[in-house]
Amino acid sequence: MKWSESIKGYEDYLKLEKSLSPNSVIAYINDVNKFVRFLEDNNYKHITPAKVKLSHLKKFVEWLNERGVSPRTQARSISGLKSFYKYMLIEGQITNDPTALLESPKIGRKLPDILSIEEIDLLIDAIDVSTPEGQRNKAMLETLYSCGLRVSELVNLKITNLFFNEGYVKIEGKAGKERLVPISRRAIDEINTYMGNFRNTLKIQPESENIVFLNRRGNKLSRVM
Repeated sequence: MKWSESIKGYEDYLKLEKSLSPNSVIAYINDVNKFVRFLEDNNYKHITPAKVKLSHLKKFVEWLNERGVSPRTQARSISGLKSFYKYMLIEGQITNDPTALLESPKIGRKLPDILSIEEIDLLIDAIDVSTPEGQRNKAMLETLYSCGLRVSELVNLKITNLFFNEGYVKIEGKAGKERLVPISRRAIDEINTYMGNFRNTLKIQPESENIVFLNRRGNKLSRVM
């Protein structure tokens, strides 16, 4: 399959399956296009997405280095390529991920910025709830914020662990440890709206029947974008 065809499929995947914003989609597509540009500039035009090897990717990183690209921007480009090849694996277009052993450059760590309550509310209110995915995303953010969950705990949240009448959810954390976490009325309402308007319309896959938040295909969501 040609680059243009794979990139178009990837773009649709980001929009429909991942429900990313237009700006985020553009950023991910630009990461892939940057790699395609490298191939074209270095006599690798014959290399299709499925024929890319780790050696090509390492030369791409060297190419970025030669152009003075910062380690942080390099890491962003590598992350974008890893996301693209994860999509290729999901779609069955490749059987081995050439980015699996590709390491990102080391960058200085900085303390994470903390959002204020007002900023979190603005973020939640900015979600377009006129779409089913928007209703799901709003329910996810409300739950994440209300319960203070890790992303991995959110995507693995089970229906059988929702105790709305009692006002809490049971979280299955690392190493099988369980804990009870209070959940706000607002988050409960958003989950119920999502369950009634989106989840109940899906053809849910058997292995995901007990998972709260699903994608359009009825599968559990992935942590990767």
